Amino acid sequence: MLIGGLQKSTLIDYPGKVAATIFTIGCNFKCPFCHNPELVDLKKIKRQPKIFEAVFFDFLKSRQDLLEGICITGGEPSIQPDIIDFIKKIKKLSFLVKLDTNGSQPKILEKLFNQNLLDFVAMDIKSSQENYSKTAGIKINPQDIQKSIDLIRENKIDYEFRTTIAPGLINNEEIKKIGQWLKGSKKFALQQFRPEKTLDQSWQKSRPLLDEELKQMSKIAQKYFEQVELRGI
Repeated sequence: MLIGGLQKSTLIDYPGKVAATIFTIGCNFKCPFCHNPELVDLKKIKRQPKIFEAVFFDFLKSRQDLLEGICITGGEPSIQPDIIDFIKKIKKLSFLVKLDTNGSQPKILEKLFNQNLLDFVAMDIKSSQENYSKTAGIKINPQDIQKSIDLIRENKIDYEFRTTIAPGLINNEEIKKIGQWLKGSKKFALQQFRPEKTLDQSWQKSRPLLDEELKQMSKIAQKYFEQVELRGI
């Protein structure tokens, strides 16, 4: 497993749980507004310090009485060839597992569900269906995205869908289309765009939407989801 970062304690990443978060290296999307470029850009990946898997598991064993869950984020964890075995090792230590994913690998997601290896899934919804490739920065397979959405909604574990409010790409109409697409889903989070560091450096000049603009988007989303949350305001 290629691990590029470890947050040893968080009360935010896994709702309702005391957790640690690991950041896997590499992503098959190229979202220009991505705020973890050191895990996506090939040149920056070479300079990113790596954490050995053995070191990570030694850390977990030392925190079994303190942590409840482990969040696996990235990058994109599902493209790691050993992701299933890696999560099995975590589960053997009796931790809950939350996976953050872009939904591009439904076959991996299905295997994880079938083996009862996940306790929470957070899937990034980049935009409405018609603009997905533009927002993701690559040509995506819409069938894979839809299959992942269906798998997440069908399985009886906690989940959320979430969208980063990238200025110029996500607006009220996009939120409405996302809501219509995912209507009836359990939870949807709108995440404020962070310009401090981005995969495409030109995005660092972009202005995040005002809090009032995000609140208006939240009102639109509330028509379609059981629960809507605003993050980063």
